Amino acid sequence: MRKVLITTTAAALLAGCSGHGTSSLPPVPGSAAQMSAATRTSQSIPAGWAATATQAISISGASDSGPLASSKTLTVRLGLGLHNVSQLQSLIASGTTISTAQFMGQYAPTQTDVSAVTTYLKTQGLTNVSVTSNNQLVSADGTVAQLQAAFNTKLDDFGGGRFANVTPALVPQSLGGIVVAVLGLNNAARMALSPKISQCYFTGSSTPAGAPCLRNYGPAEIQQYYDAGSTPTGSNTTVAVISEGNVSQAVSDLAYAETTLGTPKVPVNVVTVGLPSSDVAGLDEWELDSQSSTGIAGTVKTLYFYATTSLTDSDIANDYEHWAGDNLAKLGNSSFGECEYQAYLDGAMKVDDNAFMQAAAQGQTMFASTGDTGSACALVGTNGVPGSGLPMAAYPASSPWVVAVGGTSLTANPDGSYLGEAAWNAGGGGLSQFENSQPWMQSVQPVSPPPAELALRGIPDVAMDADPNTSPFMVYSNPALAACGSSPCGIGGTSLSSPLAMGTFARLQTAHNNTLGFGGRAFYRIYALNPNATASSNGPPPTQTIGGYHDILTGANGAYTALPGFDYTTGMGTFDIALTSGLIGR
Repeated sequence: MRKVLITTTAAALLAGCSGHGTSSLPPVPGSAAQMSAATRTSQSIPAGWAATATQAISISGASDSGPLASSKTLTVRLGLGLHNVSQLQSLIASGTTISTAQFMGQYAPTQTDVSAVTTYLKTQGLTNVSVTSNNQLVSADGTVAQLQAAFNTKLDDFGGGRFANVTPALVPQSLGGIVVAVLGLNNAARMALSPKISQCYFTGSSTPAGAPCLRNYGPAEIQQYYDAGSTPTGSNTTVAVISEGNVSQAVSDLAYAETTLGTPKVPVNVVTVGLPSSDVAGLDEWELDSQSSTGIAGTVKTLYFYATTSLTDSDIANDYEHWAGDNLAKLGNSSFGECEYQAYLDGAMKVDDNAFMQAAAQGQTMFASTGDTGSACALVGTNGVPGSGLPMAAYPASSPWVVAVGGTSLTANPDGSYLGEAAWNAGGGGLSQFENSQPWMQSVQPVSPPPAELALRGIPDVAMDADPNTSPFMVYSNPALAACGSSPCGIGGTSLSSPLAMGTFARLQTAHNNTLGFGGRAFYRIYALNPNATASSNGPPPTQTIGGYHDILTGANGAYTALPGFDYTTGMGTFDIALTSGLIGR
């Protein structure tokens, strides 16, 4: 997984970042999605207007060519605020699960809220006004001229098809507190993905290069390694891959993999969110997500692909709102991310967190990759090299309403069973600068000076296999994926670890009749209730067992080192599936 960066010139924004204050970050050379926060001014908000979470931005390394063509048509998405948020958060912390109808009645934006927003948009001449089923996102189309007037902002052209709002997005005072953010006023804030293709080759590969892989991991092998044992498959649990573009080959190749390996056939549904897209650039990602998650699960009740138009923050927010609002898939996977202040600056963090809170209250769990550049922001291809970038967490992994999944490197016994794991040197992790930890985390995550760490969200929560060279997962495709040149193709990264965690939880949910609720709270609970090591593995590398997890003791990801207990490289550790299943329902 690769994270896309927004750099900032707002010294105040980063001054409190765990002692790493700075006035600016260099742009990513050649990136089409370089962004910076325009220096925030002390100007008062004009009379009659109210602020939103969407701040002013400009695109680094690109020339501001002046105003964007006023006749250009854009789609914007307005995120609407929740009600009774403190009560909702307490409900999630208690482990109580509510229905979608209960959420809509007590916490969702009201119909009055929606009507106020849609009426305003229509009076501004915006068209194609639509509302998601959970009332949290209102979409509309308008020209640049209409949008600038509607949100008292200014949109500039940065060349190469890129644009951004160079002043904050405002709403009329009557909508203050109703509209929390306006997405779609830039097209540079976007997620990105690049699953790590193995540099070794599998025995029998049609295009061998380099050295043979130490071990081939497919569904049977990964189940054995993580001790699935007699734990039921995920046959009664629905899962979803949050995706983009045309996923039709990913669907057909999942069936091809099942036929090739003789594994159960998984029912698949594709939910198209927004305008259909022909883009297939993410095909290797969607194939890895679907084959690895259902592979470790054994099978699932149904796999949904929520396929949106693009990886912009606006389109991904639309995808999340539909996943939460539909409440069809109890689990979801996001094998992508961005430096978290990108989502903070354009307001997507606020919008997405509201969707994730709804999902958690409904007993849904989103899993997200922590990134493949170690503790550093993705300024360059750091691969976790210390000092190669500003320590910064990835979003959406840093959301406390998401399960953040880091990465490990595996070693196995000759029969393929568990021997040991080390922190993968490129696995993302660290402290969020914008998200707070929640009560269920605070007895587990480390507390040390400065005191602010008590309140900051630490990631990852858990980890799974990620190293593309010591333990890649075999992905089957017909025709072969272009990135590999052969089938099967070995792929890794935290793009692998996140869907493996989702597939593991599918097994656990099925084993417990889908009563476990939000996975984030459930995972920390068993760790907190079983804080002492009960077993150890000499490896190499050595690990110990705490709760239902292999506690990783060696390895580092740049700024952080794997240590006994929770750490910012592998969190609580990796799953011993059978052991976790025996503890998690108590």
